[in-house]
Amino acid sequence: MKKPSMWSLFRRIHEDEQGALSLETILIIGAIALPILIFLIKVGWPKVKEYFNKGVEDLQTGADQARY
Repeated sequence: MKKPSMWSLFRRIHEDEQGALSLETILIIGAIALPILIFLIKVGWPKVKEYFNKGVEDLQTGADQARY
């Protein structure tokens, strides 16, 4: 029995397209999601942070008023 050469192994691996569709799908989803994520971080995060900080301040004010 002939031992497979390194080149035939590389050729067989290179020609194998199993899983290529999954990889392409993941790359497309990433290409769509990345700009959306960047936009949300740049535009949406300051608004979320402001809303959260206002909620914490309101909670602190309410706690201070409940003590007296």
